[in-house]
Amino acid sequence: MNLKEKLTILADSAKYDASCSSSGSKNRQNKIGNTNVAGICHSFSSDGRCISLLKILMTNCCIFDCKYCLNRRSNSIKRACFTPEEVCELVINFYRRNYIEGLFLSSGIIKSPDYTMNLMIEAISLLRNKYHFGGYIHAKAIPGASEALLKRLGNLVDRLSANVELPTETGLKLLAPNKDNEKVSKIMNYVKNNKSRRFVPAGQSTQMIIGATRESDLDIMNKSENMYNSYHLKRVFYSAYIPVNSDKMLPTIKKPPLVRENRLYQADWLLRFYNFKVNDILDKDNPNFNLLLDPKADWALRHLNEFPKEINKASYNDLLKIPGIGITSAKRIVSSRRYFKITFNDLSKMGIVLKRAKYFITCDGKYFTDINFFKKSFIERNLVLEDKVKDDTKKIEQLVLFNE
Repeated sequence: MNLKEKLTILADSAKYDASCSSSGSKNRQNKIGNTNVAGICHSFSSDGRCISLLKILMTNCCIFDCKYCLNRRSNSIKRACFTPEEVCELVINFYRRNYIEGLFLSSGIIKSPDYTMNLMIEAISLLRNKYHFGGYIHAKAIPGASEALLKRLGNLVDRLSANVELPTETGLKLLAPNKDNEKVSKIMNYVKNNKSRRFVPAGQSTQMIIGATRESDLDIMNKSENMYNSYHLKRVFYSAYIPVNSDKMLPTIKKPPLVRENRLYQADWLLRFYNFKVNDILDKDNPNFNLLLDPKADWALRHLNEFPKEINKASYNDLLKIPGIGITSAKRIVSSRRYFKITFNDLSKMGIVLKRAKYFITCDGKYFTDINFFKKSFIERNLVLEDKVKDDTKKIEQLVLFNE
């Protein structure tokens, strides 16, 4: 099998792993590659640049038989395995052609966790030391591998991830009986407690598959909040379950739960940057997200007694709770109102999503319309309608020059 055929197989096999993002690490001096300015990610950096990783598996051969995984042992699919030199050849050649600026390397488990991790370490060590590649590298730590290997890998890469895969131990035993949450926790603890500056400078992340088991959104977010607090994770990634296998233990669905995945990401953002707690967003009476409204707007509607907030007086933390107002725009409001009273016209120039925020605020004591319209039914109907219109616009297709 030639290198191009291997790349086709192993790049396709890696597409279900969502656990990589911007690095947040700095350049390794005097080496090729770039990790500056918000790092390397799949889409866009904070300065607007589109940044790319080569995302591959070391191998899609696996001794495990996880029911949801395309690469499970019992599946009859094409298998391949890169050599360490082949990984280096791909990364360096793609980098020189300006296709990529970094690497995300994961793997199925071949022979044993230690054997697999050794292969990955050899490939990344060659990249760093023989080819002097200083770009961003994110690697998947293999649960069950020795601490000595974990230390070697952590000193070579910018970010590590160890996937918990499913939100609960019960779900893991049901669908991935070969896997053990304790081994994943051991990796996360080791990364958290290693204080060396060279060791995983961009931190660690993890991934959960959503919709393969019956956990509520409350269960999932509680798991995330606990991991953020316990292991100082940079990110928890949520991956909507995609039915790639047939198994009686798996749910029968036609489409992945992508809206639910999006709501989880929005709520995760509220946890990390907006001072929300899981219990603020969900509870036993409301264990799942409203699929028609984003979590912040849904929370605001359930706490309408706290609104409308006066934009010229509300504290910074209260501003963050207003739908349509983000961190940057909240800071602009706090800074600007020292010099003048802010009006609705001023807000539209500050980056506020006014078509959402206007329902929850007053400016100098004035509501955007008659204050008698400040009712849950009126606000909810308009917010849902706005999202529906936004979704419909996504269906618009680019006109073609020539009709076939």
